[in-house]
This record gives sequence, structure tokens and C-alpha cells, in this order.
Amino acid sequence: MKTLKLSALVAAFAASAFAAPLFEQTNVFEAEKGGYAHYRVPAIVVTAKGTVLAFTEARKSAGGDWGVQDILMRRSDDGKTWSAPRSVARVEGEVMPNPVALAQGLDEPGATTYNNFVPIVDHRSGALHAVFVVEYNRVFYTRSDDDAETFAEPVEITDVLEGYRREYDWKAIAVGPGHGVQLSSGRLLTPLWMSTGEGGHAHRPSCVATLYSDDHGETWERGEIVVCDGELKNPSETLPLEAVDGRVMLNIRHESPIHRRAVSYSSNGAGGWSKPIFDEQLLEPVCMGSLIRHSRRPESDRNRILFANPHSSEPRDPAHPEGNHKRQNVSVKLSYDEGQTWPVNKVVEPGTSGYSDLAVGPDGMIYLIYERGTPSDRGTHVKYLTVARFNLEWLTDGDDR
Repeated sequence: MKTLKLSALVAAFAASAFAAPLFEQTNVFEAEKGGYAHYRVPAIVVTAKGTVLAFTEARKSAGGDWGVQDILMRRSDDGKTWSAPRSVARVEGEVMPNPVALAQGLDEPGATTYNNFVPIVDHRSGALHAVFVVEYNRVFYTRSDDDAETFAEPVEITDVLEGYRREYDWKAIAVGPGHGVQLSSGRLLTPLWMSTGEGGHAHRPSCVATLYSDDHGETWERGEIVVCDGELKNPSETLPLEAVDGRVMLNIRHESPIHRRAVSYSSNGAGGWSKPIFDEQLLEPVCMGSLIRHSRRPESDRNRILFANPHSSEPRDPAHPEGNHKRQNVSVKLSYDEGQTWPVNKVVEPGTSGYSDLAVGPDGMIYLIYERGTPSDRGTHVKYLTVARFNLEWLTDGDDR
């Protein structure tokens, strides 16, 4: 019996160690289907039980970030077949429109916007935590203790963030987007951005900070401001990762003309942030990206982290090369030295593609949810949210097994 068990274990290890390259794609949300104009700002996680969860902002309007929007989720047990979409974020009572959005004609009474659902897997308790925003001025927390079958009634935690106003008088605020992280200490962490709402789309100028919990979501605290407009031009959507030395890395979107992602470090994810520096290897077309750990020593043979975004340096407007670049060519990069270098870069979607989020399964399978395509005759921004499922063998052309 022991010999048989050992033989089975060896066979299973051999099969996993020498797996064939695998790459599969599934469209999980499609524009103008399901009662919504389009779906944007995705997030994806693999729960403590191995369930894959995909989240999105479901937008009734073909316009921008304001207007009637809901948060929808789909579940998958295998990363290939998916449940029907369902709403997972709703607050009771009247929701007042954001005044800065009203002033710019972006919002109207009754057009409630739910945004930036940030899931955080708790590997100690098994729970799934989440924070999200309403009208870009109220922040809520919810959780699931049954593998995302149900979610608790959301609890408002905006008061925690009011303290920022002494340093930065924000009028619009948002967590994430994408997934948050749990640090080795157990701390739950998500980046956030905030704006005085005077500039474009009521999202500019802006600052970046963090929100965290040290008691499995029971209470939340605000971290120190990381960087504000002036040091970087309009820093906003930011990605968190814990390095193997325990530091917390933030990978920051911004609108500076250098068009490279900015990186800052803290010993604990709450304060003492280093001055952001530009990563010359990571193009910044001005778009959300994604960052996640794939493996670490000694549990695995190597330290690996993944990064995804539109790897594009082509300006949207050739007359203004310092402006936003085209959102296309979503690619995944792999680093073996904690983001110091990125020797692997694999294109997932060469065409129009934008926001994305990464997740990793317990078997090392990689999941990338990303915006793909633009309908040619409609005003919608994104045609599909697609989940790509692939392994290291595909990502590295067989060089890493």
C-alpha cells in the first residue's frame, strides 16, 4: 500500500513538473448582454477552497465611470465553466449623488454607481473579504464565510478615511481596483486613491494611500499617504505585493510623461513609504495593471511574481505623445528577482485590451481576466471581459516548469 501511494505521488509530481503548455480563453461578460451596455474594471481571485471568482462593474450606460453601475460576480470550480452572473454589492437606503460629479454633469440623482469591488482572500480564516465604493465617496466592507455563496450585509467604513481630509481634502475616493492581499502577518491590505475632484472626470488631481485590517476585517485603518499629484502626475490605481523580505511593494499607475510604472516600498504596508521610482521595464500607457505572487521559496523551487498590463507605447494621439497611450497588447511578465528584472514577457491579447487582474490557483495555474475588444459601431468601451487560463510552461515557452 505504501509503495502504491509513493508511486502515485511520484507520478503526480512528474505529471505536474512536465506539463504541456496550456492556454485557454473564456469570455465571461459581453457588452450589450444581460441588460448592461458593457462590463469594465474586472477583478479575479482563487478562494481558499480553490474556487475561481470573477467580478466586474456592470454599466448601464455606454459612458464613463459614473451612472448606474452594479457589481456582478461569476463563480467557477474549474476555471473553465462559470455560473450565471449575480449581484454581490448593494447598500440599503437612499444614496445621494457625488456633488463633484454633479457639478461636472457626470452624475444625476438616482443613478447610483457601485465601483471597484476589491476581493481579498483570507488564507488563515478561509473567509473572502471585500471592500467597494458607492458614488466614489462612500466605502463599504463585506465578507463571505461560505466560499462566496453569500455575502454579509455591507458595513460602511468611510469614517476611517475622513482623517485624510486634514492632509488632503478629498471629494472622490476609491479602493483598488483589482484584488487586495493578505500579508504574512495576517494583515489585509488594499491600495486606494483619492481626489479633490476638481479635474478631469472628477478623478483628478489625485493621491495614493492604503487601507488595512489587522483583525480579519472587524476593523479597518488608513495608512499614510504614499504619493500625491506633483511628485507623480495624478497617481491613482495601484497594485500591492508582499516581497519575500517582508516589504510591501506598490506598483502605481500615473500620468507622468515618462510612461513607466512607479514603484514604492514600505516595511508594513501602512507607512514609511519610499520615494517612488520608475521601473524602466514596465511601460505605463496610463491604465490599470495587475501584480501577484506565483511562488516563493522554500515552498517552491523559485520566487516568481507576475505583472500584467497593456504593454503599449503607441500614443492615442500622435500629436500629443506625452498623453495616454493606446490600450492594447495586454501582456504578462514574469520576474524571478522580486521585480528587479522581468526577463519573460508574453502577449495575451495583441489587439485592443485594457484593465486586467491576475490570480493563481493552488496548482500554480494562472488566471488573467482582462478587457478585450471594442464594438466598432457602438459607444461602449469594451466588448468582452475574458478569462485566460494558462500555466508556466505556456508563459515561458517551456523554459520554466
